[in-house]
Amino acid sequence: MSRQLELPFAGRGEAPRGKRSGEAPLAASGEGRSGTGHLLEEVVERRNLETALRRVEQNQGSAGVDGMAWQELRSFWEREGERLREQLLSGKYRPQPVLRREIPKAGGGVRSLGIPTVVDRLIQQAILQVLQPRFDPTFSEHSYGFRPMRSAHDAVRAAQRYIQEGRVIVVDLDLEQFFDRVQHDVLMERLARRIEDRRLLRLIRRYLEAGVLAGGVTKERYEGTPQGGPLSPLLANVLLDEVDQELERTGHAFVRYADDCNVYVRSRRAGERVMARLGRLYAGLRLQINTAKSAVARATDRKILGFGFWWGPGRTVKRRVAPQALERMKVRVRQITCRNAGRSMTQILEALRSYLLGWKAYFRLADTPGVFDELDKWIRRRLRMAQLHQWKRGTTAFRELRERGVPELVAARACTHVRRWWLTSKHEALNLALPTRHFDRLGVPRLGR
Repeated sequence: MSRQLELPFAGRGEAPRGKRSGEAPLAASGEGRSGTGHLLEEVVERRNLETALRRVEQNQGSAGVDGMAWQELRSFWEREGERLREQLLSGKYRPQPVLRREIPKAGGGVRSLGIPTVVDRLIQQAILQVLQPRFDPTFSEHSYGFRPMRSAHDAVRAAQRYIQEGRVIVVDLDLEQFFDRVQHDVLMERLARRIEDRRLLRLIRRYLEAGVLAGGVTKERYEGTPQGGPLSPLLANVLLDEVDQELERTGHAFVRYADDCNVYVRSRRAGERVMARLGRLYAGLRLQINTAKSAVARATDRKILGFGFWWGPGRTVKRRVAPQALERMKVRVRQITCRNAGRSMTQILEALRSYLLGWKAYFRLADTPGVFDELDKWIRRRLRMAQLHQWKRGTTAFRELRERGVPELVAARACTHVRRWWLTSKHEALNLALPTRHFDRLGVPRLGR
């Protein structure tokens, strides 16, 4: 695909698109009221756009449909920044389609990501920086996803606290393809309650309706707010806040992170009532509950954001890594250490270190040091197997083991079945040649405390 580094402006050899019936002219100035009537001027303010530029550069990411890499954005901004601001204010700017990418989901299936161009990521980030400080203080305290000073760990701790208080039944609710099913009219109506500047509303709608490039064909989009753009998480919180506020009004203890919502109650009967009520509330937003993934169950039988809970000594609620998250971690480690992947040990160790550091930082919240110790042993055995395979032949393995101080007889016994990689990786010879301190020196993180 040839790459075009110019902005998709109307007015340069392209006639402006016809406006939707009932829409206000884009070129109109602010709506004449204080507050949110002149937000577009704040969006295109030079310092705001330069801050957005730095954020896009920090996040890096893939190129969109025009092929422009994030490394090229700054020079583009220096060349075209003023014209970009003018086109946004006049309403002539047209977002480009997003590039569809599908990634496997942990539970099967795929998740669709929409990758905007870096210029559109810049503009969306600038909008986010103006809207988030205004919207965020109005959101429910029970909402944790994609909000400043809040994290998934905060949500897990809140869930743990509710269970400890005796709310041992959870209404674990998942929405059906939420980011792909958001109805544009419903979302825009909620945004219009908060934003008076119709020019900014029009620009946001254009982002919602920007097409999707998939398989070389651009398709129009009539619903959904694709994951991948900076603005989508805020728009999701705006839409779902209505349900949050109703749950707060009725005094429920709950945790919401993006489209996942867990409500904690004291009995299964109460949970069934809440589930039915939530079904009606989400239907009012034209959203559907994913019945296959949602349930009313004991809180200790369900997971939240990769964590589960268990009853410790003295009936104290403890955190653990959910079984599904443990299995996903093992699958990834197997992929990295696979003996047939054709990578050197240096490459394996580098990839493994990067993955384990991130995994450990997230799951450090779990109260299960014994599980982490067992994982450490398993990971080291995977590495011994990978190293054994790098040696390949018995004579090479024998020489390497002897050079590492393994007694001759022990090394010989290990090399008898050298091609039974996994079985031999547990042999005494491999533990002597490649002890725990060896992997410590190589920088392999320990998960145990």
